[in-house]
Amino acid sequence: MRKMLFIYNPNAGTGLIKSKLSDIVDTFAKGGYEITIYPTQKYQDAMEKTMEYQEQYDLVVCSGGDGTLDEVVTGMLSRKDQIPVGYIPAGTTNDFANSLQIPKDMLEAANIIVNGKPFACDVGGFNDDHFVYIAAFGIFTDVSYETKQSMKNILGYLAYLLEGAKRIFNIPSYRIRVTYDDKVIEDEFIYGMVTNSRSVGGFSGIIGPDVVFDDGEFEVTLIRTPKNAIELNELLGAIVMRQINPERMYSFKSGNVRFESEVEIPWTLDGEFGGEHSDVLIRNQKQALQIMVKNENEVEPAKIEAKGGNAEAARS
Repeated sequence: MRKMLFIYNPNAGTGLIKSKLSDIVDTFAKGGYEITIYPTQKYQDAMEKTMEYQEQYDLVVCSGGDGTLDEVVTGMLSRKDQIPVGYIPAGTTNDFANSLQIPKDMLEAANIIVNGKPFACDVGGFNDDHFVYIAAFGIFTDVSYETKQSMKNILGYLAYLLEGAKRIFNIPSYRIRVTYDDKVIEDEFIYGMVTNSRSVGGFSGIIGPDVVFDDGEFEVTLIRTPKNAIELNELLGAIVMRQINPERMYSFKSGNVRFESEVEIPWTLDGEFGGEHSDVLIRNQKQALQIMVKNENEVEPAKIEAKGGNAEAARS
């Protein structure tokens, strides 16, 4: 009989997994697995459990939000004996699961884990840390980890909007030198993100077309600091329309990006606080993560419909 380690966050999202746990475990058992179950007790508990287990498991499954997945993946990448990861999304946004077409229905996701197949997708190296699908800095990036879980559970997306609204009149701006593929950008930015996802913050199509999960490259989006109300309106209009405005933004693909600044900048990794840094090197670890997906869905390099045409609008 195959063996599974099942790690779940009982407080993720609305805590729905508590009522589904028996049926999920039953699905795993019917799929031929002997299951060890572990509910997380604290911050980074999922990472520590994944790093430190000694048993010979065939699969590690996690359930929670993007932060729980991030912890399990970080733990797995630190091991010599890496095995596939299954994911049952239970958070507020679940961007990565949406991108890989892992359903929100927990029992459907559990069925995919036992009957699907592993897909090798890229993950990110962030200095000495890792991220699954997004590393970001600037306006609103602290909303996800500063919004209280109880508020997320009750209000959902509205919790993020309310928390973000508090910051709209206090926008930080950072002067950053960005180096990638022998190119250099030096400018003032209010926001930047390095992503491997078709949605961010629950909004799909915001990255641009041709998002591929196993090509060794990230999508990089940098938003310049608006100097007046007109530039701010142009920027907001582009964001609402999901367009790349080359006068207000930089957009490019790269497997390695370096960010250098005179001051330390707070970063978020998969919605969790990633520390403050003045020098960040992000490296694409091509096809480093084996994650379970549908048998009939190999997570092809699908082209998402995007308004605004070509996203290759990097300024020189």
